[in-house]
Amino acid sequence: MSEERRRKTLPFMKTDQEIEDEHYGDEQPLSFQPIHYSHYQHSHNKHKDTLLHSPEAIEKPDMFLQDRPPPIVEENNNHETAKAMAARFHSFAHLKEDSDMSKFHRHSVGFDVPGAVHTIAPSSVKTDRPLDSKLAVIMVGLPARGKSYIVKKLRRYLNWLQYETRVFNVGNLRRVNEASQHHDQSANFFDPDNNDMKQIRDILAIQVLEQMIDWLKEGGRVGIHDATNSTIARRKLLIDRLSQEPEIKVLILESVCTDKMVLERNFRLKLSGPDYKDHDPAEALADFRSRVANYERAHETVGDWEEQQDIQYCKLINVGKKVIAHHISGYLSGQCIFYLMNFNLAERQIFITRHGESMDNIAGRIGGDAPLSEKGRKYAIALEKFVKEQRTAFAYDLSRRKVEEEQAWRSYGLEPLNKKERENEEENATIQERIEAKAAELASEQFTIWTSMLQRSMDTASNFDPEEYDIKHIRFLNEINSGAREGMTYEEIQRYYPEEFKTRQRNKLYYRYPGMGGESYIDVIHRLQPMIIELERMVQSCLIVTHRVVMRIILGYMLDWSQKEMPHMIVPIHTVYELRPKPYGTELKKWRYVEEKDAFEEF
Repeated sequence: MSEERRRKTLPFMKTDQEIEDEHYGDEQPLSFQPIHYSHYQHSHNKHKDTLLHSPEAIEKPDMFLQDRPPPIVEENNNHETAKAMAARFHSFAHLKEDSDMSKFHRHSVGFDVPGAVHTIAPSSVKTDRPLDSKLAVIMVGLPARGKSYIVKKLRRYLNWLQYETRVFNVGNLRRVNEASQHHDQSANFFDPDNNDMKQIRDILAIQVLEQMIDWLKEGGRVGIHDATNSTIARRKLLIDRLSQEPEIKVLILESVCTDKMVLERNFRLKLSGPDYKDHDPAEALADFRSRVANYERAHETVGDWEEQQDIQYCKLINVGKKVIAHHISGYLSGQCIFYLMNFNLAERQIFITRHGESMDNIAGRIGGDAPLSEKGRKYAIALEKFVKEQRTAFAYDLSRRKVEEEQAWRSYGLEPLNKKERENEEENATIQERIEAKAAELASEQFTIWTSMLQRSMDTASNFDPEEYDIKHIRFLNEINSGAREGMTYEEIQRYYPEEFKTRQRNKLYYRYPGMGGESYIDVIHRLQPMIIELERMVQSCLIVTHRVVMRIILGYMLDWSQKEMPHMIVPIHTVYELRPKPYGTELKKWRYVEEKDAFEEF
């Protein structure tokens, strides 16, 4: 067999020479010269010089430092030896010899899972700062493209994973900033041809970025710069400043919407926002359309420039229906992208409840796999009836709100957004007929039930008909494993292991039960991560029958509880939490089972 044929049919590794020839062709790579950025100046004159970039600067932006430098060759074009190249790379990778950061950069800080991964700092590193990763997320997108929705969801998710995350919104500063308040905040303020207003907007963007950098240096993990940032000049301004902070990685995140109906709905939702409070709806909508048109004239989408600079970015198109990612190179960045690929805007119900009372509940024992008590079985029967009633009520309520919303748009002189609503109007259907028709359609949609694989949880859902419900038993939803303390009461733990009991009370979030399989709240959070992703992905309503710790953690995510609040929230048995995800957050209803009435009451 010829060598050429062998290389086509069998796996092989290319030589360094072949890879280099493929990469550069006939051209030899240029030698790398690191660029040193001067410290950012806050004075007005320096700021103005920084803000007003020339077209030439935009077309040929300066290089900024990356984790990996380009290949280096001798100026006489002779290839260096491997030893010489390694020596030069070693000198590049180090900062000053006496700098703690020179040691820091030799250690991987990308893979970082709170409570599950601990990086050992070398004794030569004198700083008390933990070896963790920092991420600056730069949002990009035209108005009404869902940036705020994405930002709120991402902040909530990362905080739930115990990465301290904060949003820094430029619009909020603009609304209170003294300089911007001297000018009309109408569409003219956002005209790209208005250089004075552009300078004010850029100054505000940098001020917010400085606040974000200071917060990250003080211990924050992920800072989100929430603004349109829709031009290359603006993004270059932010990237240049962030390039002076080698500990902070950068992820550019653009939200794109091409769905005309979604865009129109977003435009109309802006009428209830802070910029148009107490304005005439028709006039406010016209002004907002004009503002968007101004942004569209100057908008430069993320892509070529960022790729030339090898900046990691992600473009979410139509709320994750299409995702474009480039050079995603860090653990935190990867977590962000994976999460953002898995959510939707569907209105639905999420019911969460603990299992019915078990025999171990009566005895006060933790863990175990006990069956339901008589009260628990009674609760299970009532739960099935309650969920069926609430499904019907939700379908009717959602249908009524949608029809009334379309009627409100009609009163403002706007066309209905829903094609079916227009068809119903043309057929002269009454409002009540339209509500009932929509409610019937919604009530027939699939409903999912999740339980743990423990007997008391599965028994609580045993009255639901598999012909009507999609029922799944999921090990991820099992109660926290108490290890060697399984089957004990808290009083027994306090009596026999007083120091351990005190340790858990001081820090329930990170305390891990001793013994084989013992878990902490943090361990359960990571175990539940696939469940949260699935909750965000699915469009149908669902009921989750689980346990106290798991319920606290899921509610902590859905309701944005802090890490201090979540382990201590009271979630009694025979209580149902109904959650309705919305663009602005999560609506909550709570229902208590009253055994004497054999019914649920809202409280």
